[in-house]
Amino acid sequence: MNYRAESLKKHAEWKGKIETKVRVPVDSRENLLVAYTPGVAEPCMAIHGDVNKSFELTRRWNTVPVITDGTAVLGLGDIGPEAGMPVMEGKCALFKAFGNVDAYPICLRTKDTEEIINTIKVMAGSFGGINLEDISAPRCFEIETRLKKELDIPVFHDDQHGTAIVTAAGLINALKLAGKKMESIKVVINGPGSAGIAIAKFLMKFGVKDITMCGLNGILWAGDETLNPAQQEIAKVTNLSRRKGLLSDAMKGADVLIGVSGPNCITKEMVSSMADNAIMFVCANPVPEINPKDALEAGAFIVGSGSSEYPNQINNVLVFPGLFRGALDVRANTVNDEMMMAAACGIASCVTDEELSPTYILPYAWDQRAHDAVAKSVADAAIATGVSKLYSNK
Repeated sequence: MNYRAESLKKHAEWKGKIETKVRVPVDSRENLLVAYTPGVAEPCMAIHGDVNKSFELTRRWNTVPVITDGTAVLGLGDIGPEAGMPVMEGKCALFKAFGNVDAYPICLRTKDTEEIINTIKVMAGSFGGINLEDISAPRCFEIETRLKKELDIPVFHDDQHGTAIVTAAGLINALKLAGKKMESIKVVINGPGSAGIAIAKFLMKFGVKDITMCGLNGILWAGDETLNPAQQEIAKVTNLSRRKGLLSDAMKGADVLIGVSGPNCITKEMVSSMADNAIMFVCANPVPEINPKDALEAGAFIVGSGSSEYPNQINNVLVFPGLFRGALDVRANTVNDEMMMAAACGIASCVTDEELSPTYILPYAWDQRAHDAVAKSVADAAIATGVSKLYSNK
């Protein structure tokens, strides 16, 4: 099947992938008097007296916007907010299908960091959490950091942390098969954008010590003035041997290669230079850094990609529906490191030791067990770390 042509055809038929649903009867005078005026004045005044009642008396408790400015949509780049709408609608459909979260696409016609932050802040009272999507680096770092500080509801940038969580989940299981430990592996991450930097920081929390970041000009090193501020920051805590060179140099002897960069930038020779039982996650979309079949032929032990065409899809959809389900259920006021680490472990745990194989290190995106496991793990971690507004950790 030509999936691109079929998708265009289906989108024309669907005319949108989501719609609203009325949850209450409005088919009589009596019902209208309760659901709307004059009866509705009573919950309005209750919320006026205590804004937290908005979580109890409206759908706010289960509502999340999927917000983009259209500057980093899939692998398509800066195509604009309207062109990003099909992706945001799809994301909203997945939120509902796998997490029963009511999500709405919000595509902002601005690239101004302050305007984006202020826009989200002024409408935050309508939502239980905020999902940021497809906003280009390095602006996405400041937008998320500021919003997390200035809002009292969960803020999550899926391109950063969703990617990091599912990558960590896949690596947990892949290392079991490879017979290696987080603290002793050498990891190369190609692509020092929002996803690559978030992955590096997240893997460090799992104990990975030896990480080398690579970009268009090769290995990132501290002091390189051509790097943007976010890249300069990550360069200070990675590449601890202070190597310089190209991606091919970094990959020699590496145990793990994580690609979040661009198409066809890795050769078979580069794969062959890696350590025994090498693990490769080549996640560039729509074309990976190397064809997974070629990587396996060149000696890679386990290969994952961003595509459902191959085994071991490294897919964010395993993360965000369950993560927000868990956070909303306990009314968390943030998404912290402990919640994200719990999500990664929850996903990994859904593949049993009996099921685990080089071609099955992660549950499939449609496996409801994974979404339920993430929701429970995240909710438990929120309570344990004291960020739940509903439940005490005592």
